[in-house]
Amino acid sequence: MPIDPERFARIAKALADPRRFQILETIANCREVGCQRLCEQFPVAQPTMSHHLKELARAGLIEPWREGQFAFYRFRAEVLHEYLAALEGRLGMEQTGVPPRGAAARHRAVGPQLAGRRGPDS
Repeated sequence: MPIDPERFARIAKALADPRRFQILETIANCREVGCQRLCEQFPVAQPTMSHHLKELARAGLIEPWREGQFAFYRFRAEVLHEYLAALEGRLGMEQTGVPPRGAAARHRAVGPQLAGRRGPDS
């Protein structure tokens, strides 16, 4: 299923924050993790942690649920896979990560022209 532009941007923004990415890595490496454990592991205030978790959930990268008064989170790998497929499509790459046909030929055509040029420091 293709990702709409708004959701694509939401996921990109969620992944762009270094602390948020660390939190996502921690959740992804556990089957499930509680909010309290995350707060203990990261040196951020509880409201800051809640904000990061809310942004990750809003992007669809984690699935939150509650058991009584405790909040838990699970990584949604399928969302990340959809995002990566959309990113590859936007960059003109195939699923294999190979540049699109013709890219190598264009590079070979431009490369020799640029190789013979000297910059201002030469």
